[in-house]
Amino acid sequence: MLVLLPPSEGKAEPESGDRVDLGSLAYAEQLTERRAAALAAVDPALGKAAAAPAADVYTGVLFKRLELPRLPAKARRRVLIFSALWGVVRPDDRIPHYKLPPKTRLQGIGAPAAYWRPALTEALPDEEGELVVDMRSAAYASFWKPKRATLLAVRAFTEKDGERKAVSHMAKASRGDVARALLQAKEAPADPEGAATIAESAGLRVELADGSLDVIV
Repeated sequence: MLVLLPPSEGKAEPESGDRVDLGSLAYAEQLTERRAAALAAVDPALGKAAAAPAADVYTGVLFKRLELPRLPAKARRRVLIFSALWGVVRPDDRIPHYKLPPKTRLQGIGAPAAYWRPALTEALPDEEGELVVDMRSAAYASFWKPKRATLLAVRAFTEKDGERKAVSHMAKASRGDVARALLQAKEAPADPEGAATIAESAGLRVELADGSLDVIV
């Protein structure tokens, strides 16, 4: 199982620590050149700023519910966090505080999704039978989608008088809850049914529908 997360708009600013080492980030062989170009286009000074694990830098609602730093290292290795600046990072990759919305067009770079998609298609694992659980917003989901692995998107709905309505802000909290349940499980789910069973065991009300795991809140 692989869990895909968006970054969060809210970020902590590391007060001290070594600067980012592009060669140490996930998939460095395939992504370092593009990361360097993106960094130069956004703000070269970021390369000298203090860096901390991505799990500590991202502080939004999803990350607060997920509590990545408290998860075992083995569980954290199943997580990829998508970013307009870095492409993807793992929770333990050290990055500085930055701001870059996913639809920002950068000089010489263009739209981040189109910029990162070819490199991520080459770099990221995509194996038949692998379960990829997608917690990303639509903007980041457009960066990369597996073609062979089983993709399971996580959505959130409210229900009143038998009528369901999609929610936005609460979706982040629900996705964090689902991600934590899946990553804390003794055995990672191998398919959507297994993911639903684990989520239900964690006290969540969920349903499988059209390639999605729907959380009813």
